[in-house]
Amino acid sequence: MIVKTLGPVEYLPTLEAMRAFTAARTADTPDELWLCEHPPTFTQGLAGKPEHLLLPGHIPVVETERGGQVTYHGPGQVTAYPLVDLRRLGIFVKEYVFRLETALIQTLDSYGVTGLRVAGAPGIYVRPADPASHAALAGPADPNDAFRGLAKIAALGIKVSRHCTYHGLALNVAMDLEPFLRINPCGYQGLETTSLDKIGVSTDWSTAASRLAERLSAQLTS
Repeated sequence: MIVKTLGPVEYLPTLEAMRAFTAARTADTPDELWLCEHPPTFTQGLAGKPEHLLLPGHIPVVETERGGQVTYHGPGQVTAYPLVDLRRLGIFVKEYVFRLETALIQTLDSYGVTGLRVAGAPGIYVRPADPASHAALAGPADPNDAFRGLAKIAALGIKVSRHCTYHGLALNVAMDLEPFLRINPCGYQGLETTSLDKIGVSTDWSTAASRLAERLSAQLTS
């Protein structure tokens, strides 16, 4: 896998570059992983409902073909785009998503933070009050508050075309979380979001990006 650290880049040209790469790739094209940081942007998934976009204000909204609902990209967030041939890797979409989440959990673990999966809600969550806790989530979830005691720290939204992936995942490192209040994050009203700095982890974008890239590469090359 070729890892490319693009750093700060506009969202729409990056999306167009992913589309072009995916359309042009052949069975011999090496997989790539792009790491970037976008200016403030809301992105809406293919089935995104407009009622989840509450008050975008001056922040642009980009319609995309990825899965999922509305999310936010901004400075201080590591956005990773794995451009992977699933057929060559020998896995299906469900396993691909599981591996992306595993890489995020491993990255958080390297900072002493326990990342958690929530059934039916892709992405990774933490306990803001006790981010190092290893206790398993006790089910079943409260139907009136499925995310009680949790906050989302990483989002997933993928697209697969001819067995090849694009779009990807975003890990909140040290960012202004106010724009998440302008949406129902990933379609969930009142879902709290957080970032590493808000739960007591001091790190920079480059370090977090490097750790995430290492874990993603390991998950997606074997």
